[in-house]
Amino acid sequence: MNKKNHRTRIMLYALFALLLLMPMADQGKALFVDASADLTEEIDQNSTLKEKLEAILNDQRLNGTVTGVSIRKAETGELLFSHEGNTRLHPASNMKLLTSAAALEKLGPDYQFSTEVLTDGQTKGKVLDGNLYLKGKGDPTLLKEDLNQFAADLKGKGITKIKGDLIGDDSWFDDIRLSQDLNWSDEPFYTGAQVSALTISPDDDYDAGTVIIEVMPSDDIDSPAIVRATPENDYITIVNNTEMIAEGGTKDISIEREHGTNNIIIEGEMPLNGTNSKSWSSVWEPSGYALDVFKQSLTEHGISFIGKSTVKAAETPDNARLLTSKKSMPLEELLIPFMKLSNNGHGEILTKEMGRVFKDEGSWDKGLEVIKDAVVDLGVSPKTIQLRDGSGMSHKTYIPANDLTQLLFSAQQRSWYPAFENSLPVAGMTERLVGGTLRSRMTAEPTKGNVIAKTGSLTSVSTLSGYVTSQDGEKLIFSVLINNYLGSSSGIRQIEDAIATTLASHTF
Repeated sequence: MNKKNHRTRIMLYALFALLLLMPMADQGKALFVDASADLTEEIDQNSTLKEKLEAILNDQRLNGTVTGVSIRKAETGELLFSHEGNTRLHPASNMKLLTSAAALEKLGPDYQFSTEVLTDGQTKGKVLDGNLYLKGKGDPTLLKEDLNQFAADLKGKGITKIKGDLIGDDSWFDDIRLSQDLNWSDEPFYTGAQVSALTISPDDDYDAGTVIIEVMPSDDIDSPAIVRATPENDYITIVNNTEMIAEGGTKDISIEREHGTNNIIIEGEMPLNGTNSKSWSSVWEPSGYALDVFKQSLTEHGISFIGKSTVKAAETPDNARLLTSKKSMPLEELLIPFMKLSNNGHGEILTKEMGRVFKDEGSWDKGLEVIKDAVVDLGVSPKTIQLRDGSGMSHKTYIPANDLTQLLFSAQQRSWYPAFENSLPVAGMTERLVGGTLRSRMTAEPTKGNVIAKTGSLTSVSTLSGYVTSQDGEKLIFSVLINNYLGSSSGIRQIEDAIATTLASHTF
């Protein structure tokens, strides 16, 4: 490339970074006056990387925030730039970088969860004379079809009747369902689903402990809208307060589970020609939910209970006999929906699983001890971090940006690193399980397919940490932690994207 073309490309990349910082037209008036117009002079071919990044960080939208930025060379770990890099900040879902790295380090990429069906009785002809136990060991990928397979396996053993109780065993983890800092307002939704060792997911996003609620227009204006639950079950109660309105009307549907119950309240108006509304609702006490769906699977396969049988929770006796079981996908495959889609439940389940496996207690406290031990081995200072959950939903978790980039540097030396890197969202790649939460961000060169990073978002917090290769082939590690921001989420993400774009277009 000649110098003229090189200069032209640098100017185009600088202009692109500038455009990323401009407020979006549909976001209304910005809370701060945008100072990014000055970046045209600051970000040019003669600027150092430090000058380019400082120009971005002078944006007035960052007024009143605390912003930590850390940039390292991926090959050597050399710290190239640090702005508040040693300041403890909330990582939001960048916490999942610690959880996934710890899980790979401690459990290994081939680790699998399991679910078991056992009995304390004996089979007499077609009758199982004894209790049937469904024992969960934390698998977040258990689906209705897996419970169907369990039922088919029992039918294949000649069992058509059960003279005993149906018992759910979730004792692999403790019975604390929600992490200590989860906001009550998050609890009804899939982002705040309860954690249990016995749980099921409604689809292959694997949002364990949730049910999909779909609201569809009916053909009769005098009837409420049609509501469907996936999977179908008798554990939740649908309270349908919707009204149908004339074609062309405005759809206004709300779906929310009532706190402390499994009453899912659906309200609002649905036009006769309206589009479907779909929501993932968390379930109160998901162990009972899994057990209810399993009983339906048994019924569908012609297996019935005789006598005064009950459905309840209890521990499986030590002498129980295994009838059938299922293993989950390996951890390196589970990391794809976990990290690409930022699945909170997976972060919490992995935390408790590490506590169970290495501390003999499936709790947040013990699991977080394991995570801390693992990340300290990866170069994170134990004196600079405070860990409160495995997903990043807590506003009491702290880590400095420099420690995050140190973690990302050290991870490269581990044998499991390819699985770790493969789990991260890839900028601008539209396939959902490739681009993940970055699929609609940084969709043009030089960032598309180049920025590989974990996003994070909480009220007043936005974060982005990962890897990017510069214009001249230098692989870089970066972390951007923005706290105490009161503007629009799109506005703050433009600043994160501008930093990543600057790194991608920089020439050393």
